[in-house]
Amino acid sequence: MPPMNAPVPTSSTAFRLRAAELRDVQPIVGMIRELAEFEQLTHLLQVTPEKLRPQLFGEKPVAEAMVAEIEADEGGKPEVAAFALFFTNFSTFLAQPGLYLEDLFVRPAYRRRGIAQALLQRLATLALERGYGRFEWSVLDWNANAIAFYESVGATVMPDWRICRVTGDALRTLGGETG
Repeated sequence: MPPMNAPVPTSSTAFRLRAAELRDVQPIVGMIRELAEFEQLTHLLQVTPEKLRPQLFGEKPVAEAMVAEIEADEGGKPEVAAFALFFTNFSTFLAQPGLYLEDLFVRPAYRRRGIAQALLQRLATLALERGYGRFEWSVLDWNANAIAFYESVGATVMPDWRICRVTGDALRTLGGETG
């Protein structure tokens, strides 16, 4: 893979991958909204730039993000066309950290141009550079296009595993809060 900020030429679009910067928070939030619409989960959406900013760039960031930026025409401003938001997890079986991809989203106008694959390759490289033992993510079971794409890059969709989640009132109850 070329270095992080090197342009990645494709047949129709030149783009570069780079670590997200503070100026990218607004475009990332916009793409999170687009992702929620696609997944029909806007009713769960609470993200705002003010809530996301400290999680990525605050005193103790808990996540990282990478963006794909489309190179602008002469004199134009580059456009953020995609993002990947990820964080470190841990495998007790491997006794090693891993990289967990929370979200990867490419705006519809820029799909099928190699951006998603380039982001996945960059994150896999990052996991290897950091000495991580795994690179994992989840996919909705109805998203056949995403599943086929992930399998095409070598991912195994784990058929026997289900995500367990506790949020909101259930989290407060489990955590012993009374209210």
